[in-house]
Amino acid sequence: MPIHPTAIIDTSCHISPSATVGPYCTIGPHTTIASGTVLDGHVTIGGWTTIGERCRFYSHSSVGTDPQDLKYRGEETRLVIGDDNVFREFVTLNRGTGEGNGATVVGRGGYFMAYSHVAHDSVVGDGVIMANAATLAGHVTVGDHATVGAFSAVHQFCRVGPHAFIGGFSVVTRDALPYVKTVGDRNRAKIYGINTLGLERRNVPPQAIAELKQAYRVCFRSGLNTGDALAKVRSMRWTAPEIDTLIGFMEQSKRGFIR
Repeated sequence: MPIHPTAIIDTSCHISPSATVGPYCTIGPHTTIASGTVLDGHVTIGGWTTIGERCRFYSHSSVGTDPQDLKYRGEETRLVIGDDNVFREFVTLNRGTGEGNGATVVGRGGYFMAYSHVAHDSVVGDGVIMANAATLAGHVTVGDHATVGAFSAVHQFCRVGPHAFIGGFSVVTRDALPYVKTVGDRNRAKIYGINTLGLERRNVPPQAIAELKQAYRVCFRSGLNTGDALAKVRSMRWTAPEIDTLIGFMEQSKRGFIR
């Protein structure tokens, strides 16, 4: 597919012959765009960005730009984007920082709705959905198939577990548990059970969902403190690997988790 004659592309870029670059796009240095990826009009890529196959960037999305960090001094950092992602209008993604990971990383198969933002040094897994104006601060980790609701924000260095669901207009300042629905503002944020609908949509087996619900009741509805609840859950027999993921996430939390 042709590159529109109004596009401005640095000579150091590597763009697949099957990629599409629309009118008035600007692509900075050392950018790689793989086959089947489409840039609509007025897309900006700041440079030092690697984009996988079959991604779609809608009008006025801006990716691979400098991190919004006062410590950044122009060092070479990167943005790496996997295959089959969709970035809607006015989405922004920044590169990493030298004092962080050196890269911002996005997995494959994600859907980033209009005005959503991924800040420097964040790591976003596969199949993640960020709704309109959802925002990740720097150094955030988001697990596979998590959903961050519209107008929600995740504080820097927080983790969002796999298959987590963060409801709209939430402010997450501690870790958001995997497989669990989390809604609320800062210290008022609470958990509201297992993300059953999301897990069913991802074809998680019914037995695994049932065991997650049982483990949830022990951890958060039994009246036990966290240590005793985790000990009890570990003493029980489970068949679902998701239980180990949930327990491991809780035990590895440095900021604490919303409960």
